[in-house]
Amino acid sequence: MRHLHLVPNNTKIDFVGWRWLGFAVTGITLVITVLAIWLQGFNLGIDFTGGVTIEAHKTDGDVEVGALREQLGAMDFGEVVIQTFGGPSDISIRVKPSDATAGQEQQVIKQVTDALGPSYKINKTDSVGPKISEELFNNGVIACLLSVLMIALYVAFRFEWQFGVAAFIATFHDVVVTAGFFAVTQLDFNLNAVAALLTLAGYSVNDTVIIFDRIRENRRKYKRMPLAELINLSTNQTLARTVMTSICVAVSVIPLVLYGGEALYGFSVAILFGVVIGTYSSIYVASALLLFMPDIGAMEKAAPPAGEGRAARP
Repeated sequence: MRHLHLVPNNTKIDFVGWRWLGFAVTGITLVITVLAIWLQGFNLGIDFTGGVTIEAHKTDGDVEVGALREQLGAMDFGEVVIQTFGGPSDISIRVKPSDATAGQEQQVIKQVTDALGPSYKINKTDSVGPKISEELFNNGVIACLLSVLMIALYVAFRFEWQFGVAAFIATFHDVVVTAGFFAVTQLDFNLNAVAALLTLAGYSVNDTVIIFDRIRENRRKYKRMPLAELINLSTNQTLARTVMTSICVAVSVIPLVLYGGEALYGFSVAILFGVVIGTYSSIYVASALLLFMPDIGAMEKAAPPAGEGRAARP
């Protein structure tokens, strides 16, 4: 029985030869990210801006979302987001504060519930004050930075410090560019987005570690092979596994993008985008950075002794 291989197992792609193009793409994406964050900023969700969330059930029929949105929007609370969930009679109302309502979350909750009237049963109310939302945002940023740093320390401990530096740069790039994706698209940047960034950091380093592990194995096997050839050999040997893993993750996330609803849309889209970025950086960025590291990079200049050839590739 023949198996279908989307990526051949015996590829001979010159990844190192294309490294400057990879670095150029990395530079462009970082510039776009910085400009988007600087010029547009993030569309912060209620977790980071403060405000209220109300979940309610309409007891006498389906919710007319358009009419309800118009009714609540006229009350000048700030930005009002209304969505159905679970069924056409269940709604979630999120109110981001305006300057006039900032710090008055409980009053907003009372006014909204009064406006809904007796035909709605209030199931849940939550409020996030300005101080708490600021702490959540700061903690989210710190969590992302610590995640990338801990990943780099783990890679440095498992391999060598040069590998840790390369992993830090590649993973930091993936997290920052995916954060920039939120700034470019203006999707809600909330705790779900932070969860997506943390998930992406773990996924991205998985691909990187697989390639690094093969590089370490091949360094022991082919002691006289220049580093550039060693990187190409190792990346080609793991390419099918790396690409197929990414495709499997993408296929599992696409249903969430299409049918996961608004609550999971930003999370799932960020994961899908991050899978592409993470796979690219593991292949074209992380390994190529080793060429510029002390000691490891020196291998590139080491020539085989006279009369001794290089080990043949399998």
